[in-house]
Amino acid sequence: MNKILNLLLFMGVSAIYAQNSLSGKITDTDNNPLLGVEIYSEQLHKGTVTNEDGSYTLQNIPNGKVAINFTFLGFKSVSKEFTFNNENVSFDLSLEESIFKIDEVIISTPFNKLQSENVVKVERLSARAIQKTGATTLSEGITNIAGVSQVSTGTSIGKPVIRGLSGNRVLVYTQGIRLENQQFGGEHGLGINDAGIEGIEVIKGPASLLYGSDALGGVLYIQPEKFAPENKTKLNFNQRFFSNTLGTNTSIGLKSSVHNWQFLARGTYAQHSDYKTPNYRVTNTRFNERDLKLGIGFHEKNFSSELRYNFNNSRLGLTEGIGEQTKETHLEVPYQDIDNHIISLHNHVFFKNSKLDIDLGYTINNRKEFEEHEEHVEGETEEEHEVHEEGEAALNMRLKTFSYNAKYHLPKFGKFEVLVGTQGLSQTNTNFGEELLIPNATMNDFGLFATTNFEWNENTSLQAGIRYDNRTITTERHEVVHEAEVHVFEAIDKSFNSFTASFGAKTKLFDVISTRLNIASGFRAPNLAELTSNGVHHGTNRFEEGNNNLVNEKNLQFDLSFDYNAEHFELFANGFYNKLNDYIYLSPTGEIEDEAPVFTYLQEDAKLYGGEFGFHLHPHPYDWLHLESSFETVIGKQNNGDYLPLIPANALKNTLRTEFSNDSWLPHGYAMVSLHSFFKQENVSQFETSTPAYNLVNVGLGGDIKVNKYTFTTSLSVNNLFDKKYINHLSRLKSENIFNPGRNIVLGLNITL
Repeated sequence: MNKILNLLLFMGVSAIYAQNSLSGKITDTDNNPLLGVEIYSEQLHKGTVTNEDGSYTLQNIPNGKVAINFTFLGFKSVSKEFTFNNENVSFDLSLEESIFKIDEVIISTPFNKLQSENVVKVERLSARAIQKTGATTLSEGITNIAGVSQVSTGTSIGKPVIRGLSGNRVLVYTQGIRLENQQFGGEHGLGINDAGIEGIEVIKGPASLLYGSDALGGVLYIQPEKFAPENKTKLNFNQRFFSNTLGTNTSIGLKSSVHNWQFLARGTYAQHSDYKTPNYRVTNTRFNERDLKLGIGFHEKNFSSELRYNFNNSRLGLTEGIGEQTKETHLEVPYQDIDNHIISLHNHVFFKNSKLDIDLGYTINNRKEFEEHEEHVEGETEEEHEVHEEGEAALNMRLKTFSYNAKYHLPKFGKFEVLVGTQGLSQTNTNFGEELLIPNATMNDFGLFATTNFEWNENTSLQAGIRYDNRTITTERHEVVHEAEVHVFEAIDKSFNSFTASFGAKTKLFDVISTRLNIASGFRAPNLAELTSNGVHHGTNRFEEGNNNLVNEKNLQFDLSFDYNAEHFELFANGFYNKLNDYIYLSPTGEIEDEAPVFTYLQEDAKLYGGEFGFHLHPHPYDWLHLESSFETVIGKQNNGDYLPLIPANALKNTLRTEFSNDSWLPHGYAMVSLHSFFKQENVSQFETSTPAYNLVNVGLGGDIKVNKYTFTTSLSVNNLFDKKYINHLSRLKSENIFNPGRNIVLGLNITL
């Protein structure tokens, strides 16, 4: 890593700064200047905004082809590619009004196009939209996207579920690199704080073509916070209060952009006590989190680079049921103490008609679990016993991962865009505690891929690609003595290979209907827990045996979507059929070991199917009124007739939203009320029980308050307004008949100076 940084510094010192710039004026269709239009390049990680007269200037642009995006709330987004060669380019633009939503540039797909132009349909949720929902964690916030849920353990631990697939079947990307943090663990959250992010993109379906193994079910792509506009410095303060957990979330950020350099720093601290149901507090669901994000950006004549670092420490209580009712925030055993270090380096080299992207990442995940000692050491006092518990981690695993991703965008040939690349990682897992979930291990990935986009005509695009992957896993042999029983983790040396491919088509009919058809294959190599487990899995009360004869999970998914967009009405329908071969699942053996039933990992073909359907009504002339509704459903079954586990219940979500604005004191005001109806879930696996139906009512209010030259962004939300008693089907506390959180009032304040 030091060599790479030295190389970048040398290139920066020796480079001749670019003289390219882009300037112009942006107006509406009535030729009125627009203030605050964002002009931004994802490739350069830099941008600017228009002045009061609609003028703008974006300087220090490298030579070559650079895509620039023009976005403004209430207007249609524009994405245009410019060719620079040591010159100043002038570009004026007239933006058309759009009553629905901003047409975002999608960066999780190969060619970074506007969503309206993209062959693959990707859902996006902005950071501001997540905060409006009053979500306690990032994982909870993404459940507002149709087709996305979470497996939760209290309020602190959540794992994303995309169309019924979760765990290692959903890949998480952050800072442009894959997140490797022992994600096989069911009681282990994302480890990403929602402060300092720009938004989240969700690919619903196999994305192995671009991301490799573990993207079999989809991708959660977390976009980091943008740098400050060119030649600007911004100080940001954000504070949120949560009534249910008596929690606080405080975040302070500073960012600056000067000539060819950009800087960013943000620190966040969150603290929550046990969450409250309508009847009781759930003991030891308290948690606290510390998060630090740093970033440096640099760009010169033919080169752009971005270095980011994220440190996250999460201390998460693990509940063992309903006990003492307190409002304490000091954690009790058992609890987790997890450190995440994420370093990413993104480089873009611009040639005359092509571009090379090189992304490097290094992550360190240290997971510790502290458990209660059943017996005192002879002569030990209560205080000494507590210190003994705090000081020794029963489980202590350190996962180190180096990842790389190189993509070459070939010169555009007629209507063809072609991308080729290589991707891989090298990973080691080391144990330092007495307990073992998985053995010491080494894993290496290597992949090659190529994909192309063909613009048939103005309304029709085709996209196709192919990829080859290889994964090798080697582990050490371990013997662990537990309650006089010797558990042996046998050494393995396995290799997994796979070819994946995808094909998609998008066409526009009658100017108001967009149709997308996508067929994609994906794969997932078995994880270390599935291959090597040999012991009791606390929390599930099962003795789990790994199976080193497992093979790749493979799937083939068909997606068909329709989008109808008229001036005052929007309708969407997404359907999918997902065929899985060699689906890995747990099955009882009938034996008992360590006083727990023994389960082993087996494989069986399976299928999932369902979709999301909804509309958005914006009646004329009531421009301030919005009615949004969506329905989502998924069914998952093995070929032997058994239902798959952790399949979310069908849900109908309705939201009535109003928008109001007074430019002098309350711009961008809003008020909303939503009714989320979750149906009874009776399609359950052999280890689950059915879940009754329930309804939740949420309300929200907020807007920008102007005081002199400062703008305060405020939000007030009340989730579960009527303090409903309910249990979500995907709650890991469901087996203990523990309710989900009751009423939660969330107050947020954000100011940027």
